[in-house]
Amino acid sequence: MSASRPGILARGPWAAGQVEVRWLEEAFRPPDHVARRADEAVEGLRERGSPAHDGMATRLAGWRAESDRLALELQPSRWALRLVEGAACESLTALCVVRSADGRWLAGRRAPWVATWAGRWALGAGGAVDLGESPSLTLSRELQEEWSLEPERLSVEALVALPNRMTMVVGLATVADDAVPVPDAEHDEWAWWPSDVEGWPPEAGELRRMGRLLQASATPTEQDTPVPPRPQ
Repeated sequence: MSASRPGILARGPWAAGQVEVRWLEEAFRPPDHVARRADEAVEGLRERGSPAHDGMATRLAGWRAESDRLALELQPSRWALRLVEGAACESLTALCVVRSADGRWLAGRRAPWVATWAGRWALGAGGAVDLGESPSLTLSRELQEEWSLEPERLSVEALVALPNRMTMVVGLATVADDAVPVPDAEHDEWAWWPSDVEGWPPEAGELRRMGRLLQASATPTEQDTPVPPRPQ
């Protein structure tokens, strides 16, 4: 996969079961100068007291989108590459945007110690795709870990190239109107923002662009996937 210009690479929606994954056996090796910058970024996290540590995660090596499926070719890759400004080497992350059934949006302010987006507001839940994991499963896992929420419906909405050369799988989860988020330690404040994106508070900033992108998914479609109960 060659470096992609920032923007939407592919637009769904796809049901979780329509996301196909093939893993490459060989781990990605970044250029030496990028690896050194990753080392420096990890050391910077330690110096400011972040418990984040390096390890192996996932990068997007290739993709193909069709109306009824999204095929992803994934590769083991060093987690810390996502911290390198402008050279994240297509490190793969997942963002699960969360809406209540009546249309409100879940937003949380990231704690000051986290590795990325520290002190900034973000939509829903997000994080790295674990080795061997389908990004569609990452969406529901992060939602459970960060907010203790189970989605009633879940769809994969888009594959996006970010300016720092990270790629993102964007999903949309619907939860019950009376669902009560329980934030994890990565968030120090949270709120339900109004269903109308233009009515979001000033701290939303550039998040409105993401909201407008997903506004067309405000009501469930026939491609939304009802999520079965999590095994006990």
